[in-house]
Amino acid sequence: MLPRDVISSGALILRPPAEGDAEAMVKMCDDPVTARFMPLLPQPYEMDDALGYVRRSAEVWDGGGAQFAITEGGRFAGLVWLSAPDHWGVSGAGFMVAPWARSRGVASTAARAVTDWALDHGVRRVELQAEVENVASLRAAYRAGFREEGLRREAKRLRDGRFADYVVFARLRGEAAPAVEPYLPLLEGGALDDGVVRLTPMAPGDAADYHAMLAEPSVAAYSVTPPASLEDAYRRCRYTGYWWLSGQRAEMAVRDAGSGAFAGHIQLMQVAPVLGQAMIGYSLLPGFRGRGFMTRAVELVVGWAFARTALHRIVAGTDVDNAASHAVLERAGFRREGVHRKLLPRPDGTRADDVQWARLRPA
Repeated sequence: MLPRDVISSGALILRPPAEGDAEAMVKMCDDPVTARFMPLLPQPYEMDDALGYVRRSAEVWDGGGAQFAITEGGRFAGLVWLSAPDHWGVSGAGFMVAPWARSRGVASTAARAVTDWALDHGVRRVELQAEVENVASLRAAYRAGFREEGLRREAKRLRDGRFADYVVFARLRGEAAPAVEPYLPLLEGGALDDGVVRLTPMAPGDAADYHAMLAEPSVAAYSVTPPASLEDAYRRCRYTGYWWLSGQRAEMAVRDAGSGAFAGHIQLMQVAPVLGQAMIGYSLLPGFRGRGFMTRAVELVVGWAFARTALHRIVAGTDVDNAASHAVLERAGFRREGVHRKLLPRPDGTRADDVQWARLRPA
């Protein structure tokens, strides 16, 4: 059984919840962000719900688990908890943070402190799960030293009736647990913008436009993947933040900076930190072609990558017949490096030569 302790970690004090926390708990649990990612919370969340949670927390402690109120300077900042360890010494962790305390490292600090404490008190393994769209929780897990282990597909039903995918993390007793910052940092201000083109992370609101673009004949002609459904497009857009934080890829919508209209898609993929290399790929709707949009988008992404990441080499592969893409890369400072013969599958079942390009970090 875990001891009913008070934990100090930097400016945070973690202690068992008290009735005096109830009003702040109501405000936190009624917040739209909390409600979005905690689908089992009653809505609206009322004082009786908060007081009931405080009373039940004593039962959690008596049953071998732990529930802490997170405080900073005496002010309630959130909750963090552990389930009772199972037969194999495995406990589950979770947290939520008050709106005023977000984006300050509260969740990662509290999650690390509670996990360290639990592992020191006999727990062998602590597991944590975060929904793929919950970027704040994903980031907190990485910063708290948790190691990503896989996905639970359609694991829980959200308030809108949709089943969501969850990323599974864990920490083990005795293993190193360094804080991990994303290899591909999130965009400062949420966008890259040169006054003509604006790039924003792909979001579910882009799914329909993205799906329609992929079905456009001039785009589909050079696609190397099978046609995707609209549902596939929505799933892809929901994964943007997770892919970004985990260093797998950075996907952005290309927009007209003036109107905000969706113009296309650009991504960094096949990210290889050991090589300092990533591949760039892109597509543009016909109505926005001939205006330099994609050249600008490529230059924005490459400039961001060289300024904000450790990448030193950005490569691209293009169908030998895709003259428009070749022109974009040449204007964006890429140099042709070679040809992979008959590499790229075409929709008609034939294969095309793949022309390879690269741009290096400036010396």
